Amino acid sequence: MSDRGLDDPAAFRLTAPTDPVPRAPSSPTTFHVAREDAVSWLGSLADGSVDLVVTDPAYESLEKHRAIGTTTRLKQSKASSNDWFRIFPNARFPELFAELYRVLRKNSHLYLFCDQETMFVAKPIAEQVGFKFWKALIWDKELLGMGYHYRSRHELILFLEKGKRKLTDLSIADVIRCPRIRGGYPAEKPVALSEILLRQSSEPGALVIDPFTGSGSVGVAAAKLGRHFLGTDVCAEAVQTAERRLSEAGARRDDCMYDVARR
Repeated sequence: MSDRGLDDPAAFRLTAPTDPVPRAPSSPTTFHVAREDAVSWLGSLADGSVDLVVTDPAYESLEKHRAIGTTTRLKQSKASSNDWFRIFPNARFPELFAELYRVLRKNSHLYLFCDQETMFVAKPIAEQVGFKFWKALIWDKELLGMGYHYRSRHELILFLEKGKRKLTDLSIADVIRCPRIRGGYPAEKPVALSEILLRQSSEPGALVIDPFTGSGSVGVAAAKLGRHFLGTDVCAEAVQTAERRLSEAGARRDDCMYDVARR
């Protein structure tokens, strides 16, 4: 560790790599976003057809936090759960990780956003299906969130590996400082954050997937960096939002591309 004090913000500040953004292939990057259950959708993809997974399930503990009022801002209706946050229960992690492991190529990475509670559930299940757990990356959101016991300003990203693959830049820290999105789609992730993960674990022309697409930030990062993208979400509004953002980012919708990766 450097000799900077822990109270010095610069000690943990991470900026995006200084290398130029890879040029997109001569043909436009493509995308396809389905409206389907994540596990069912993954089941339609061929073995070893995916280069990288970056995803953010609506984990079960969100319901607990919402019940005590810390995430009431996420509500769209009076119901406990809304269309944007149909909770993915912990009990389904075994089938999710089994499918993720199957569809990923050998020597590839998986990044899964979660909180502290979900990490202790997800990590051992991922290891049981064959993933190597390297560590939990910390996304420092820079601004305080809600909560009662030490208000949260970070989120965890499980860094998992199938086979053995080197990161592009070994100088990148495990604390990624990137401002959270305010006033956007519920729980929207910054595109800049996804860009770092995509640069680290894929090359231009690779196929990146997100089975919990949400606002499409992973897809937008893929389009900007010259990667192809496949995703799905159970919410119609999420699919519409992601498709619009991907098109605005310059990616071309290709309904046939999904067939290429299918069984």
